[in-house]
Amino acid sequence: LMNAAVAQNVEPARITQHCDSVSLCFSKGLGAPAGAVLAGRRDFVAEAWRMRKLLGGGMRQAGVLAAAALVGLEHVGVKLRRDHDNAWRFAEGIQELNLPLCSVNLMAVETNIVMVNISGGCPSPAELCEHLRAVSEEELAKTGHAVSVLLFPWSAHTVRAVWHCDVSARDTELTKKKLEFVARKCQE
Repeated sequence: LMNAAVAQNVEPARITQHCDSVSLCFSKGLGAPAGAVLAGRRDFVAEAWRMRKLLGGGMRQAGVLAAAALVGLEHVGVKLRRDHDNAWRFAEGIQELNLPLCSVNLMAVETNIVMVNISGGCPSPAELCEHLRAVSEEELAKTGHAVSVLLFPWSAHTVRAVWHCDVSARDTELTKKKLEFVARKCQE
């Protein structure tokens, strides 16, 4: 929700105005260690509250988490725009590399998510993700860095990359270099 609101430069309420309920997580992009809120009609929230108690949910001393969520909400625009910029730089970098293995539809990169198209069937998205996660002596020798990248094999021909507040611009550059290294190794 917050990524969409920042990308569209609108208030979250505008996006959710026709929704019956909304759940918002405060971790990852907003930087809180945990926490979420649920909003909706009074009877819906009352039933959710009852079910939470029935299932044993609840936290004592949650004020610390609430404080972290408030800080995240106060700085949401700056944090999420940075994530969106990093995602865009990564997507652009893939296009500039012009690798036969992978491509990105730049028009589809609107927020902190980049869908990378994998061509040729070898490696598969799952295998590519394994190669990106692994670190080798050869990588260190050739690139000067030992980088483990976590991407998600989204479909038979796609991997998903997602940026959040713990992924810096430097991390993004290292990820592009790692992808280039892995793609060239796969071509060999």
